[in-house]
Amino acid sequence: MDFRDTPEEAAFRAEVRAWLEAHGQRRTRPDEVFGEGLDDAAKLAAAKAWQAKKAAAGYAAITWPKAAGGRGGTAMQQVIYQQEEAAFVVPGMIFEISIGMGLPTVMTWAAPELKARFLRPGLAGEEIWCQLFSEPGAGSDTGGVRTRAVREGDDWVVNGQKVWTSGAHFCDYGILLTRTDWDKPKQEGLTMFIVDMKAPGVEVRPIHQMSGDSEFNEVFFTDVRIPDAYRLGPECGGWKVMLSTLMQERLSVGGNLPTDLHAHLIALARKCAWDARPAIEDDRVRARIADAYLQQKGVELVIARGLTAISKGKAPGPEMSITKLVAAKAMQDIAAFALELAGPEGLVGYEALGGDWRYMQRLWLGAPGARIAGGTDEILKNVIAERVLGLPGEIRTDRKVPFRELEHG
Repeated sequence: MDFRDTPEEAAFRAEVRAWLEAHGQRRTRPDEVFGEGLDDAAKLAAAKAWQAKKAAAGYAAITWPKAAGGRGGTAMQQVIYQQEEAAFVVPGMIFEISIGMGLPTVMTWAAPELKARFLRPGLAGEEIWCQLFSEPGAGSDTGGVRTRAVREGDDWVVNGQKVWTSGAHFCDYGILLTRTDWDKPKQEGLTMFIVDMKAPGVEVRPIHQMSGDSEFNEVFFTDVRIPDAYRLGPECGGWKVMLSTLMQERLSVGGNLPTDLHAHLIALARKCAWDARPAIEDDRVRARIADAYLQQKGVELVIARGLTAISKGKAPGPEMSITKLVAAKAMQDIAAFALELAGPEGLVGYEALGGDWRYMQRLWLGAPGARIAGGTDEILKNVIAERVLGLPGEIRTDRKVPFRELEHG
């Protein structure tokens, strides 16, 4: 692994850093979030304004072709931008799905007139996209989708339900995976569409999370009409389209575990008293902090391997699944230990304990979701076992069975 930038990468990093310093707001604390103090409408407007600035400067979609409004840059330049932007207060989880998954799928599979219609407005933040894959009975097993699309002339009529759709409550469009043929095996009967999230029959219900946020949603479709022109890829070719969408996540190898968690544990352990002395003096506490440091460094080294591959023009391999598997559990364990440091009071709202506890409390409340979103722990273990370690795959008896039989089996 090479931890150093090439001269070209170093020059691009300096360019990005200068632009961010001139146009952005540097973080002053780890839990600082974009739009604090603004209502939802004002926060969304401010986020769109930031996205428009990025697009105008050529940073909104660095790897996209120039003809599509991008910079025509490298994957490593995209990673460098993400690393530098992480130090600034920027909109989180508003445009990531648009730029990272939805619009690249449109760019790959849509007809030319749809590309002309959607790519530039989406890139500039004028329209926001979501991804409608998961269902109550089809989460990690995406092939089990039951949302039905039936052809009626030049339209498709959609009925069904999606769940855990990030940002659906403020999105304008989405990429929607449906079942169009129930007599084919489950992966072969799927078709992907663009759906207007404001169309008649689309109902979005935010899900209130224990962290107090409502970033996920249930989405219900009742006789929603979608023009066949909005189909992405061939009829019953949705599985291949969906896989191409998920492949876009490969650029997300840059840090999914905060790099300063052990430092926060040290600071909190110095403030808390155990047996009438600072908790940091207790060997058990020091050992837990050391474990947190090792987990963090382990993830950073695997990420560095992925970045090295990108820097050499290669794609990160399936071993990158390790980072998400380790990081999600580490975040949960580290945040839980931080609250243990405070004893029973650790579960009290941070307002009563002081602002120093806000970061870890929010991390603790949000960490369980990280072990589900983007692939559960169990699915990632299968990926690592089969594609990294070369172990025999699980026996799958439903591959050639018509979905109708599985539905009624």
